[in-house]
Order: sequence, then structure tokens, then C-alpha cells
Amino acid sequence: MKTKGIRTNKVNIVTLGCSKNLVDSEVLYTQLKGNGFDVAHESKKDNSQIVVINTCGFIDNAKEESINTILRYADAKAAGIVDKVYVTGCLSHRYKDELSVEIPTVDAWFGTNELPRLLKTLKADYKHELVGERLLTTPSHYAYLKIAEGCDRPCSFCAIPIMRGGHVSRPIDELVKEAKSLAKRGTKELILIAQDLTYYGLDIYKKRNLSDLMAQLSDVEGIEWIRLQYAYPAGFPMDVLDVMNERSNICKYLDMPLQAGSTEILKSMRRGITREKTEDLINTIRDKVPGIALRTTLIVGHPGETEALFDETYEFVEKMRFDRLGAFQYSHEDNTHSYTMPDDIPAEIKQERADVIMELQQGISHELNQQKIGNTYKVLFDRKEGGHFIGRTEFDSPEVDNEVLIPASQYVRLGDFANVKINAAEEFDLYGDVVE
Repeated sequence: MKTKGIRTNKVNIVTLGCSKNLVDSEVLYTQLKGNGFDVAHESKKDNSQIVVINTCGFIDNAKEESINTILRYADAKAAGIVDKVYVTGCLSHRYKDELSVEIPTVDAWFGTNELPRLLKTLKADYKHELVGERLLTTPSHYAYLKIAEGCDRPCSFCAIPIMRGGHVSRPIDELVKEAKSLAKRGTKELILIAQDLTYYGLDIYKKRNLSDLMAQLSDVEGIEWIRLQYAYPAGFPMDVLDVMNERSNICKYLDMPLQAGSTEILKSMRRGITREKTEDLINTIRDKVPGIALRTTLIVGHPGETEALFDETYEFVEKMRFDRLGAFQYSHEDNTHSYTMPDDIPAEIKQERADVIMELQQGISHELNQQKIGNTYKVLFDRKEGGHFIGRTEFDSPEVDNEVLIPASQYVRLGDFANVKINAAEEFDLYGDVVE
């Protein structure tokens, strides 16, 4: 058994789930560092006195991963490997009363908006002077910038408002200050995230203000790419596209989860839009911003999705030819509107439909990538792996999209840009050589 003295004041933060959770962990990391703690993120060594698990509770698979992680560290505590286990994040917010009974070895449970209480429990002060300061867990050349918390949308399948509350925008001046701080420390790419970017500003400025925020962030010296993730289609603010065209450092990229290609299913999902209006929106976006890369996600197996309605989604994907797409199986989440409907699609059918959509998208992605051969792109290099340097174009987000590979013999500095001419392409990878 390890002695407590070896581990004094050492905290390991474990993050599960989405990039919004990652930002929350980075804020906690910064506050603890400011209080003199020895902090690690995702430490591979079991040498921490305290473990803080930032959980995801979005869908069944995420909940299972979170619970397994909690149990792992609860067992480590029982074995004397760690002293304290604390749990925060979405799963904890949603189920802490039940979980505290099921897993009593966890020392305390916290909701998504309880950072001050978590810090107090750790005998740390909430330092207001650190608001807007971030110690990154990502490579320093890119950072996620969370511009709002929560969501006001009524989507029938989604439990986010239960776990995160209503939409709350962060003021523009606070976000610009954070962006300047990040830029001074070497960040070149800002990835704007929120549950719904397009709602930004309605609560504090009484209008959709994403375009103004983009313009002001675009002026921050040192920021070379600004990327938008998680836009909502209904009521999309078209002035965002004008700023995207006007500013060279705003990526021609948009992540817009559409969830279905059937008007009947969209209505059941309470998405506030039809397939026809969705197609019109996509065509307008492509007309206004030529060459834009569109990423989306779909849910298959929602209650009431017959084979014919699924076929409508399949045809929608076939017709719209998205640059990137992810398909997820419907998860029956308690306390959501969809939970009042029978979960009537068998698990094997959900899996089959997800596979069919992804097989279709794989072919589309391969065809679109083949069209890139012979073109030259500005590439930001993230890492070196095996015999290659690996990076991304402005049309690709970290971890989820295309990657560009060049031979390691063509030396580039990680975190820097280089022009790369593409000479080969697969479904999700591009291969090329650096050119002047």
C-alpha cells in the first residue's frame, strides 16, 4: 500500500464525454493550479491523493463508460491506491442521489454548475482573477472556447437541459479576453463550442449575436483559425455566413447536427424544421460560402421510425452529400419527451441502420476526398506518429474529421502551418507533400 505522504496535494482529473466537458476540466485544472495543487489530467499513474472524475451522461454508452470509470477508482480507493474520489459533470448532476446510494465509497458528488462547492471541498478558493485563464489539456496550438452553457431547445430526445440547464451566453468582452490570453500562449486555432452556437447572445444582448462575436475574435492577434461547432438549423443566423466570407481566419467549416432526414421524425423530435427547409438551408449555406465543409450527425431508431421513414433519411444523406457525418443509435433517456413514447426499434435494427448510413457516408467521403487530389491546402500539424507528421486543413476539426499525412522526412514543426499538395486520398485520410 502506498503511503499518503507521497501523494499529498496531488489531484488527477479524469474527463469523459465531449469537448464542453474538457473545457470544464481545464477550468478546474487552472483553479487548482492557482491554489498550489499538483494537478494532472488523465494521469496514467495511480499516484494521486485525489481523483476528480468529470462524467458524461448523454446517452447509454456514455453513462456506462462513466459508471465503469467511477467503479474503477472506487476500487482503487478501497485498495488504498487513492485517498479520495470525487465525481462531477453531467452524470453526477443527473443521477447523484441514486449513485450516492449505489456507490457509497465516492466521497462527494457535484453537479455541472458546482465548481465553487467542489473547490471548497478540496480546500481551495475560487479565484475570480483566474476567470478567463485556461491551462490547456489539448496541444497548445488549438483550444476549445465555450461561448455558452446549457440549452433552451425543446428537442424531445435530449437530456442536456436537464443536466446543464437553460442557455446562458458568456459576454463578448470576457470571451475576447480569454482568446487574447490563449493567443499569447501560442494558441492559433479557436474552436467555438456550445450546446447551440446559433442561440448565442439572445439572453444577454436580446438578439442572435454570434456574428459579432466571430468578428471580434477574428481581430485577436495570433488567432489564425476560428472554427464553429454545434450550430442549430432552425433559425440559423445567416449573417454568420457573411462574416465567414469576410474574414480569412474564420474557417469555411460548420458542424450542424441535423438528426434526421424525415419531416415526420423531425417533428417527433421537436426540431422546429422540416426536411424541405433543411435542404433549402444547406443549399443556401453552400451558395453563400462556396467550398464550405459541412459536418452533421444523425440519430437512427427514434421512436416511430419505420423502415420507410429511415429510407427518407438515407435518401437525404445520399442527396446532400455531407463532407463529414456521424450516425448514432437512439438512446431512451428518462425525463425527456421521447421517453413517453415506446422505444419500439430493436437494438439490432438500430445498429443495422447506423451501419447502413455510415457505409453510405464512407463512399461519399471517399469520392469527395478523391476530388482533393492535386490541390494544395494550408495544414496545421497536430502530432507525429510513426513515419508521418499528421495535421488538418481548415475543413477538419481535431479527432473527428479528415487528417493529412506527410512523410516524417519532410520536417515540420508541430503546431505550425505548412502548405501541402495532396497526392493520394482514402475515406478519411489525405496524403501529400509539403510545397513552398
